[in-house]
Amino acid sequence: MRGVIPNYHHSYNFFFFVVLVLFHHVFSINTLTSTETLTISSNRTIVSPGDIFELGFFKTTRSSRVCDRWYLGIWYKSIPERTYVWIANRDNPLSNSNGTLKISYANLVLLDHHNTPVWSTKLRKAVKSPLVAELLANGNFVLRDSKVNVPNRFLWQSFDFPVDTLLPEMKLGRNLKTRNNNFLTSWKSPNDPSSGDFSFKLDTQGLPEFHLLMMKDAIVYRTGPWNGLGFSGIPNMQNWSYVVNSFIENREEVAYTFKLTNQRIHSRFTLSSTGSLQLYTWSSTLWAPNLVWSSPVDKCDLFSICGPYSYCDIKTSPICNCIRGFAPKNVTAWILGDEFDGCVRKSPLSCGRGNVFMAMKNMKLPKTSTAIVDKRIGLKECKERCIRDCKCTGFANADIQNGGSGCLIWTGDLVDMRNYVTGGQDLYVKLASASFGH
Repeated sequence: MRGVIPNYHHSYNFFFFVVLVLFHHVFSINTLTSTETLTISSNRTIVSPGDIFELGFFKTTRSSRVCDRWYLGIWYKSIPERTYVWIANRDNPLSNSNGTLKISYANLVLLDHHNTPVWSTKLRKAVKSPLVAELLANGNFVLRDSKVNVPNRFLWQSFDFPVDTLLPEMKLGRNLKTRNNNFLTSWKSPNDPSSGDFSFKLDTQGLPEFHLLMMKDAIVYRTGPWNGLGFSGIPNMQNWSYVVNSFIENREEVAYTFKLTNQRIHSRFTLSSTGSLQLYTWSSTLWAPNLVWSSPVDKCDLFSICGPYSYCDIKTSPICNCIRGFAPKNVTAWILGDEFDGCVRKSPLSCGRGNVFMAMKNMKLPKTSTAIVDKRIGLKECKERCIRDCKCTGFANADIQNGGSGCLIWTGDLVDMRNYVTGGQDLYVKLASASFGH
């Protein structure tokens, strides 16, 4: 009969709707409450609002002779190639497919097949209200009081414990109140998420800057200090598409973070197992990551490859160049391509006003860990202070915004400099008057 919809059509739609709801509930949830558990065998996951991130169990196999290793982690839900952004138990994997995540005694706890904790949030503060664990839209996995749903009022958050990836709104650096130091550590290998050989940490001595370290203490690369627009060793950082970079320095924290100007764009900053820093962006409609920036990218990025008082320029041959008024410390080695000893002054500095300053443009500033910082004065006062300080070897603005402000003074060797075509900033090197023309 025309105009009449058979009852079985309604029944079919209702049945399909019920199955869809039940199916979704079995395999994914939005939060984890105090009465729920997440197990490997259930295939259940926690999915963030917007379906961007997913939290659950995954496994890796190192070889056919080694058992599977299970981890609790977060990955992008829609990227075809599984891309992990956080792992709870990276250095303590589960040895089989019996693992459970639950809220117990005001903590998130990951248990193995013997019900032995292999990872937990390790909170000591007692909370009377029921707790809930939630995966937020930005990829932050948080534990909070179920009765307090206030932004940033978390008992614990994964953003405070990065692995090898920095997401938008995460912070990399030091929390001066909690003394927590957030830094990245690479995977051991592309198939092994345990802690690798490389780390990316903020050095807060002098003017803060990030160091890429190998084996915890050997500097491989440094970003240079923040100059108001970006790090002096990352030219044109302020021109990264869709990315707004920020550096926070106050009584509570010293940290770097970034955000995106387009909600349909996604990004991640990561440290690879081979020690490469990489920034990727991609769109929600095209899940093909675009490499925006990476470093080290050439020999000039390697830490102090040219030694003291020498700067690296990838356009010259050889790439190491003594600053004007300086000469190679070891001429024979320099000729043979070994420039690690750097350069020495042709004429010694005098103590007082018998010196001059040479301006070097578009420079990555020297290592700042022993530099003196005064953000209250400008370049003119900075120069006068350098003139009066017999140990001063060079100076620069601490901030290059709006014509420049702040003072940065070096009193030791100038190390790890390079010259850029564009970007960087001005560095003023103190020279003896007698050597200025050489």
